[in-house]
Amino acid sequence: MTTLPMTTPAALSCARAQWPDAIAVHDAQWGTPVELTWTALAEQVEAFAGALVALGVEPGDRVAIWAPNSYHWPIATLGTHCAGAVLVPLNTRYTVSEAQDIVDRSGALVIVAAGEFAGVDRLTEVLDSPIAEHRTVIGIPLSSSGEDVVAATERDVTAAEPRRSLTWQRFLASATPESTELARRRAERVRPDDLSDILFTSGTTGAPKGVLAEHRHTVAGARAWGTNGGLGPDDRYLMVNPFFHTFGYKAGILPCVLFGSTMLPLAVYSPSEAMKAVAAQRVTVFPGAPTIFQTILDDPRRSAYDLSSLRLIVTGATIVPVVLIERLQTELGVDTVITAYGQTETSGFITTCTADDDAVTVATTCGRAFDGMEVRLGDDGEVLTRGAMVMRGYLDDAKATAETIDADGWLHTGDVGRLDARGNLTITDRLKDMYICGGFNVYPAEVEQVVTRVPGVTEAAVVGVPDDRLGEVGRAYVTTLPGAGVTEHDILAFAAEHLANFKLPRSVVVVDAFPRNASGKILKRELR
Repeated sequence: MTTLPMTTPAALSCARAQWPDAIAVHDAQWGTPVELTWTALAEQVEAFAGALVALGVEPGDRVAIWAPNSYHWPIATLGTHCAGAVLVPLNTRYTVSEAQDIVDRSGALVIVAAGEFAGVDRLTEVLDSPIAEHRTVIGIPLSSSGEDVVAATERDVTAAEPRRSLTWQRFLASATPESTELARRRAERVRPDDLSDILFTSGTTGAPKGVLAEHRHTVAGARAWGTNGGLGPDDRYLMVNPFFHTFGYKAGILPCVLFGSTMLPLAVYSPSEAMKAVAAQRVTVFPGAPTIFQTILDDPRRSAYDLSSLRLIVTGATIVPVVLIERLQTELGVDTVITAYGQTETSGFITTCTADDDAVTVATTCGRAFDGMEVRLGDDGEVLTRGAMVMRGYLDDAKATAETIDADGWLHTGDVGRLDARGNLTITDRLKDMYICGGFNVYPAEVEQVVTRVPGVTEAAVVGVPDDRLGEVGRAYVTTLPGAGVTEHDILAFAAEHLANFKLPRSVVVVDAFPRNASGKILKRELR
């Protein structure tokens, strides 16, 4: 019986052996398309790992990546792991000061940063900030002439300026036969309980915390996700979820390595670019936040693109409108639409629907526990989980770790839910989003499900606001289709037909767009 790989270096080694000439990555975003077979990808990874070793990176050292989705990402990620180091993804929406905080807290010694892209030059920002001091910065070119642009910023270590920057190509070329061989030996010695990465939480309720994940957590989650989706070497996976997030990294890059699927990264999402990629590349797998599919469904140009190759869509969030699931199934004709639920603290994996679930289950629940995970409800309805994907703990925060993972190993998610007889979980809300109206608990998710069924309403977010008589009452923020003409009266009247009086929002605010975190979740604290 073949032993399943439990580290990412072992997974890459298996991919290289099983599918040596199959396409691992196709990236046509930067001028001349880049296409790497699994053999070529593994060779690039070895060069990256060898260059880290030549640089003096030791097992357990941290390497940060601050860049949008591109073919460089899987190379840098797997190269970091093969050198025995720990990955620290940086949210591309961070300011320089936010990035510096994460880099300092994680102790990253190497920073991989993108050159100019979409009007932002992270590389220059890093080099002009204290982030670069006593660290090595590797510049990623994101245009056909990007290598020359990045080279212009290249600096050497001097006594007066203790910092160093290298272009991507020069860095890869710095690997020696000796350092590459040492990197190969390190990759073989990586163990399942070694740290693979430190991902910082989205911070919807406060300052981000560093989540410590081991290779066994990361690989177990990616394998469960890929198995559930039936991933295989014939799949072509469109990657719009950012690689710095679990959805793009642990449910994207790593399942492709485990199952041999082709990675198709997309750095900037737009409905037209996504649909163009699906049609041109015959994409079969397309996961994303609910808002992504909402924009595609509502795009008037959708009929111009052949989206028939899609076989699997996976989405999920604290709240997924039922109407969105219904439209994905009926209007796009996708064979399988799955909703799932997870957190950074579980590598992104807690529960999932399956391809065998009926439409009602997919539309109204986020499924049952992933293989290797358990789920139960606390006395207050809080969702608790434990199992193979639960983190080691928070970086340098024993108190927060103890508050989140109890003595019996149950991770307290902070979400409120209910379980049906089959074990299907429905998330009703965040504990902290609940408000009390006239003595009754109101969970905004239930109200939002109703509001999103109003014709013309595309999304809704409900928060509690102070009220002299009732303590708190609901306020619904909504986005609408252009020209829909939906009024506050329309929404409140519809809600009154379907909700108890204490659950009714008392006011409605139409907004152009919602404030969101990197995973697409609405930041309700900003609405409040």
